[in-house]
Amino acid sequence: MPPRVQRLPLTGVLRLGRPSDIWFKPALSAVVAMAPPNLTLLALGRLDLAMYTMAGSLCALYAHNRPYAARARVLVRVVLGMLGGLAVALVTASLTTDAVVLVTVGALLAAVQKVLCDATRIGPPGHVVLAFISSASLFAPQTLGQVPGHLALGAAAGAWAWIVGMAPGLVRPHGPERRATAHALKAAAVYVEAPGNARARAAAAAAVHGAWQSLLSTGVRSEPRRALERLVVRAEVALAAPADTEPDRLRGWARELRGTGPVPRPDDLTDTADELLGVDAALAFGERPLLRRLGPLAPIALRTALGCALAGYVSLALGVGRPYWALVTAASLYQANVTLTWSRGVQRVVGNLVGVVVFAAVAPLAHLSQTVLVLCCLAFNFGAEALIGRNYWLGSICVTPMALLITEFARVQQPGELITDRVVDTLVGALVGFVAAIAVTNRRAGDRIERALSTVEHARDRADATLAEKRPESGALESARRDLAAAVVDLRATADAAAGEWWQRALPEERVMRAEQAGHRTLAATVRRQGLHSVEGAQA
Repeated sequence: MPPRVQRLPLTGVLRLGRPSDIWFKPALSAVVAMAPPNLTLLALGRLDLAMYTMAGSLCALYAHNRPYAARARVLVRVVLGMLGGLAVALVTASLTTDAVVLVTVGALLAAVQKVLCDATRIGPPGHVVLAFISSASLFAPQTLGQVPGHLALGAAAGAWAWIVGMAPGLVRPHGPERRATAHALKAAAVYVEAPGNARARAAAAAAVHGAWQSLLSTGVRSEPRRALERLVVRAEVALAAPADTEPDRLRGWARELRGTGPVPRPDDLTDTADELLGVDAALAFGERPLLRRLGPLAPIALRTALGCALAGYVSLALGVGRPYWALVTAASLYQANVTLTWSRGVQRVVGNLVGVVVFAAVAPLAHLSQTVLVLCCLAFNFGAEALIGRNYWLGSICVTPMALLITEFARVQQPGELITDRVVDTLVGALVGFVAAIAVTNRRAGDRIERALSTVEHARDRADATLAEKRPESGALESARRDLAAAVVDLRATADAAAGEWWQRALPEERVMRAEQAGHRTLAATVRRQGLHSVEGAQA
């Protein structure tokens, strides 16, 4: 069968989505993490050092969906990753001023950052912030003797960002788990109202899986977390027996999870709940090793390295003074497939073009004093994080003037020159970056679907075999159920990613659908075997 060509979407790319339930938290965290270092440097008259403190401050944007125990670890890794990229950039900048070499190093760093962020599922804002800092640092005048001091500034700001990221846990220690559980309940309610909708079923299964991942990543099982586990089980029951579930009941529990009130306890599952949940057994199973997750990302790494390098080279050839803007634009495009990369490219161009108009309007105000300049940057930083969740282009409207104003921390520059460079680099980065995405076809997408199908089949066979046992080993059925649920969710994500590649052989869509349906039937059978269905049915 000849390869098929995926059509790129022309409508809906700029459509605004609903704001996140916690849209204000990353926005406030960014401002609180950035304001003290910047204002301190302003008071000392060394605002030219703000780029190095920003490297640490921007780490506060990460891990807002993680439970605090997991967030503590993730933020440490983000800070270390940021400092690692910054160190490579600063050392390189101190050893050479050859722009071609600097662009090449920046492209390689962006590719490494992209792959590591995807493999570790770090979440938004992903590799883009890391690439922005490392790429900009490559073109900052530097000597080897200055590197330790500049890294120390980044580390100090990173430590403050860690504190900012962890501080909300003092007020709402189980906030992230509560939000994940509420999302699972609401997604299950949507499926209960449309039980024949395969997309709703897949979305609900993914939400439930995400809630379990959130709860299991906390380690210690406190009583509030045990109560949340029971609510996630209710969501699983809804997927297994939608006819016996009231969607309003699920939504009611989700509403009760807002704020800091007690976790709702809807008629406990009996004293044997821990055996039914099997959480202790599930805690023994981790994710796939990192090296195994890196392999499938090779095409994305090649796209990122090639696209960023070519974008930087073209920018240099055009005589633009800041080729790292083109490099970062290209880096920001790369998503799971070409279709999503195309959408991000359109969003980036539209947002940046509107953003330079905003900068032109704000520049006279920002030039009144360095204090006003810092306050404008903080305001745009808040706006970027508050709006970017609705659509990337909307957040870019604030990111663009913020990035332009940051270049003036060291010295005031001509707005016309900045605007011209930004527009040219945006267009170059988007065009060249997308051409690279098309050139590097992900021919492994079909193979990944085959592996995902095989994983689902093996997991389903194991679950069926465990179901057939009269007295399965303690935790064995729950372990099999978790493995199968994860495999089904991964199959849907793999199929969706492959469907967006522009040039590939026909996908086995019917096989994927049959595997999903069979997997969901087996999952429902495990729920009934564990006694959860009968409990829910008796209470409905």
